Amino acid sequence: MGKRDRLSGNEAVAVAMRQINPDVMPAFPITPSTEIPQYFSSFVANGQVDTEFIPVESEHSAMSAAIGAEAAGARTLTATSSCGLALMWEELYVAASNRLPIALALVNRALSGPININCDHSDSMGARDAGWIQIYAENNQEAYDNFIQAYPIAENPDVRLPIMICQDGFITSHGVENIELMEDEQVRAFVGDYAPEHFLLNSKESMAVGPYATTHYYMEAKKQHAQAMVNAKQAVLDVAEKFEKATGRSYGLFEAYHLEDADYAMVLIGSAAGTAKDAVDELRDKGVKAGLLKIRLFRPFPAQEIANALAHVKAVAIMDRAESLSSQGGPLGSEVMAALYRARSQALAVNYIYGLGGRDMRVEHAEEVFGQLKQIADAGEVTDAYRYLGLRE
Repeated sequence: MGKRDRLSGNEAVAVAMRQINPDVMPAFPITPSTEIPQYFSSFVANGQVDTEFIPVESEHSAMSAAIGAEAAGARTLTATSSCGLALMWEELYVAASNRLPIALALVNRALSGPININCDHSDSMGARDAGWIQIYAENNQEAYDNFIQAYPIAENPDVRLPIMICQDGFITSHGVENIELMEDEQVRAFVGDYAPEHFLLNSKESMAVGPYATTHYYMEAKKQHAQAMVNAKQAVLDVAEKFEKATGRSYGLFEAYHLEDADYAMVLIGSAAGTAKDAVDELRDKGVKAGLLKIRLFRPFPAQEIANALAHVKAVAIMDRAESLSSQGGPLGSEVMAALYRARSQALAVNYIYGLGGRDMRVEHAEEVFGQLKQIADAGEVTDAYRYLGLRE
């Protein structure tokens, strides 16, 4: 039996961490993720967990300590946002290439500059090629559920990769919602004990972590890393199936909302999905066949599955809460458009940049996008495939 509670997204993730009871948490505070280590340190102080909490001097040190602890055989996690993730940059690649299943609670916030503390996805999208699994949440319940599922995915023997569990800064991290929590014993049974195959403190085996890779070995290591990322997709689905049996809550690679017969579709990540769903509902009441595809798993990217889900639509809007500054659109736009192209999809696609620096996307904005999709479908062509939504005139 689950139990109801009223929690912010940060509180919900901290509770999930407490229920998992990890071995080590190194952390350094940064808005808007500061509350996660703050709440968790109180659990440590109160004796509610057995975790070694390490207050470090920077986010670079936090990830460095996480790498050391995980390599030693300890289940390890941390939390950060924005420039904190950027300061970890070097170590993100080290963690992934060493195949260390560290869990990171990332509360999405705009990267400087200009300096901004509000939500967009520029931090996690900037790290999209670092070799970490990335899972995104729409709301507080999903942030909690995703973190419970993190270790069974990351520690899978066919995967063994670090994982980012992402939620939108302030919108979900500080917004309070009613959610359903699992019982502590149920979480620990679901996550299980960590049993690494190789680790530095294993007295029966000598090993090195992070050795120099010469030309003769570097590419092979990258290929193994790439294959592990391929394997992660099935691990995500397997863990989601197990989670549904335990809780009744269903997850997949993405959520399709009124998509099965949609003529016009929107693709996006994160909390704006709730706004888009309201717009879809209103348009459906007016006879417009609108639909939504909300991406949960961004790394590895489920390209073929997304293309299949959008195969029948006339026009699709890909919504990016990050600007790649490529002059071609955002990172999600480039990935979805590539997936549609490879699948030889006939859907007409347009990429919108929205919500940067915390700017709201309202229901009327989403309805405006769907109206433009109808115009594109009627015209049979896209004249401007890279657009901004909600700019001040």
